[in-house]
Amino acid sequence: STIVAVLVAPALAQSGQATFYSPYVPSSCYGFDTSKFPPGNLIAAASKDLFRNKALCGAYFEITCKGAVSGSGGCSRTPTVKVRVVDLCPGCHANSFDLSIEAFSRIAKLDVGRIKI
Repeated sequence: STIVAVLVAPALAQSGQATFYSPYVPSSCYGFDTSKFPPGNLIAAASKDLFRNKALCGAYFEITCKGAVSGSGGCSRTPTVKVRVVDLCPGCHANSFDLSIEAFSRIAKLDVGRIKI
């Protein structure tokens, strides 16, 4: 008989920040191939510490808006979005993401610019 062990790691919630960017190509993960982008361009570029030299390419994250970095408010009524990592954000703070305009606008007002996540 064979014994198979399955390890399940709980999702880790970490604090960080999010901004938004465009254009989306070329991306560090897929170059000019947008066929790997999810519908609606719900994509993100991850900070260098998370990206780990392309190890995060294709990974999905749920990003939740916790409010504007400067001031209060800023989040939408539906403050969570699921995004796929397709790029590196070399200028992002640790544990942070640069979201597509489509993803950012689902969870926060664009004029806020930078949110806590």
